[in-house]
Amino acid sequence: MGGEAGTEAARQDFLSWLTHERRASPLTVEAYAADIAGFLGFLTNHLGGEPDLAALTTLRAADLRAWLARAAMDGKGNATRARHLSAVRSFYRWLARHRGVSNPQVRLLTAPRARKPLPRALEPQQARAIAEDIGEMSDSAAQQARDAALFTLLYGCGLRIAEALALNVADVPRDPGVGLRVTGKGNKQRIVPVLPVVRKAIAAWLRYHPRPVADAPLFLGVRGARLDPAVAQRTLRGFRRLSGLPEHATPHALRHSFATHLLADGADLRSIQELLGHASLSTTQRYTSVDTARLMEVWRRTHPRG
Repeated sequence: MGGEAGTEAARQDFLSWLTHERRASPLTVEAYAADIAGFLGFLTNHLGGEPDLAALTTLRAADLRAWLARAAMDGKGNATRARHLSAVRSFYRWLARHRGVSNPQVRLLTAPRARKPLPRALEPQQARAIAEDIGEMSDSAAQQARDAALFTLLYGCGLRIAEALALNVADVPRDPGVGLRVTGKGNKQRIVPVLPVVRKAIAAWLRYHPRPVADAPLFLGVRGARLDPAVAQRTLRGFRRLSGLPEHATPHALRHSFATHLLADGADLRSIQELLGHASLSTTQRYTSVDTARLMEVWRRTHPRG
């Protein structure tokens, strides 16, 4: 071993290359500096001495996995460890070009998968406030009815914003016993039950609809074309600021709220999966973590020993 000067000099040259040749941002260079220093520091303890460049060529996959495992034991999440590995891979690519140092084990190592963030649902009263009061954002009775219908539909049926805005007038079920046919991702269709409050809101909007023929878009913009999702998002953004709602109050949060509130009321996961149009039950199972997190937060707030 005894190669501190060689590896540290190589690290400094790599960082200089990042700065001057690649013109990486100072934050990126700082992160890479820390990640590679941490990697070399681990190897010093793991191998029993400071590694030289030759030692970097002979590292086994087990050595690299031990490094990532140590980071996990230190509380580093998957996304952080994936960033560490990315920095070390970049260092090795530079070493191969400028120092003749390579190790195929680094390329073969699988990066930890970053966990998807849990869906962020609204409180039931917050979701209801959006559906009931968002019409106040407009002085036009027609736009008030349209926005109330759209956001009531998003929360009451758990639709994606793109699914709701793709609906035509003909898709609205006339018979109270008939559900709404929704075309989701991959052109997969599903039938979603429609609550009376949703039917009432859509019926109120259709009374203002300028062209309620079968093939017309259900939700129209001011110029008569299909409503742009950016317009709906902007409307909700303005409403949440005026109403003091959290920043995660978005159209998609209403879909998350639909699923989370159903689960809290005892609905089974398979039914929620069908209503949401998830291809995999594992996607729907994320809502069990959300519900558990909500219960724990209530417990912490209310339990005498919380």
